[in-house]
Amino acid sequence: MEQQPIHVFAKWRVQDGKLDTVLALLNQAAIQSRQEEGNLFYRLHQSTTDANTIVLFEGYANEEALAAHRSSEHFQTVVVGQIVPLLAEREVTVTTELI
Repeated sequence: MEQQPIHVFAKWRVQDGKLDTVLALLNQAAIQSRQEEGNLFYRLHQSTTDANTIVLFEGYANEEALAAHRSSEHFQTVVVGQIVPLLAEREVTVTTELI
C-alpha cells in the first residue's frame, strides 16, 4: 500500500494582545518546520476579517513525517510550550486528499 501525503489545517484564535508574540514565535516554528526532511510545505495565513485568526496549512510526505514533526524539539518547545498557551482556541484537522 502506497503512503500518501498528509495535510494539516490548523485554525488558531490568538488571545487579545498576544498576536505580535504569536506571529514572531510562529515565524521561528515555520523556518524550522520547513527544514524537516518530510515537510512538503508549511504555509501561514491570516484572516482578512479577524487579525487574531491564523490558519496554518501544512503538508507532510506521510504519517511518519507528521509524527516526526509533532515530536520535534521546535514543535514541542515553540508551538506546544509557548504558542498554545497564548491561544483562545485551537482546532487541528489532519487530512488526506480525496481527488
